[in-house]
Amino acid sequence: MSELSAKERVLPERIAAIKKRGVVVWASNELLADFKDRFDPQQIPVVGIRNVRVWGIQVDDERELPGHERTSIPDEELWQVELKAKDGSTYEVNSALVSPAPE
Repeated sequence: MSELSAKERVLPERIAAIKKRGVVVWASNELLADFKDRFDPQQIPVVGIRNVRVWGIQVDDERELPGHERTSIPDEELWQVELKAKDGSTYEVNSALVSPAPE
C-alpha cells in the first residue's frame, strides 16, 4: 500500500473546518495579550495550513539514559495554521490555539 500524497491526505475534521471557513478565532487564552493584539479580534484570516510530524526517538543504550534499558518517545503529528496579522505579516501557530470563526 502506498502512502497518500499531501493532496490526497484526509484532513482531520477540525482542520478541514478551519480550511473551509478561512478565518479563525482564538480558542484559548494561553497566548499573551500583546501577541493577540496583532490580529483582528473577530476574525483572523488563515493564509495556510501545514502538517508537521515530530519524529519520536528510541534509546536502547543504558549509557544514554542510565536506568532505562529502552526508552521511547512516540511520533507526534501537529497541524500548524498560518495567520495574517492586521499589519499584513504572517505567523504560524499550533492549530489547538484556534477554532473556526462563527459564520
